[in-house]
Amino acid sequence: LFTACDTESHINKTTVKHVDLERYLGRWYEIARYEHHFEKNLEGVTAEYSMMDDGMIRVKNSGYLDSLGGRYKEIIGKARERKNADGDGQLEVSFFWIFYSDYNILELDTINYSYALVGSRSSDYLWILSRTPKMKTEDLNFLLSKIENRGYSIDNLYWVKQPER
Repeated sequence: LFTACDTESHINKTTVKHVDLERYLGRWYEIARYEHHFEKNLEGVTAEYSMMDDGMIRVKNSGYLDSLGGRYKEIIGKARERKNADGDGQLEVSFFWIFYSDYNILELDTINYSYALVGSRSSDYLWILSRTPKMKTEDLNFLLSKIENRGYSIDNLYWVKQPER
């Protein structure tokens, strides 16, 4: 069996080469994610990105604890383009003072900006994002095949409950 360390080098974490940040701004619904402590038990998760006067990007992540009717939680952070990045798809996000984490856009619908696949330098983080609470089946299947082709496991995805529109 492989451990995370063994498989880390087999994961393709190449980011998209161009992102129009103005088009990327706005609300994204979290369709699926790799589970981690800072989003544990959250449903109806959204991320909202908006440009601030200083050129930074305001990040508001929110969701509901345990169910769509659960207690509302939100956290506000900021993001910026990563210095010395290989492409536009490499950002850094911070929710805790000066500590930044990678935010890498691995796949993006460059025509409509309707879906994105986001990861990190570590293969322990992965998110499927959509502009709508429910993705088109063909877009979701496309991203699932990209996830597998990159070496990630789709079996590790947690499917986030989103409200019906």
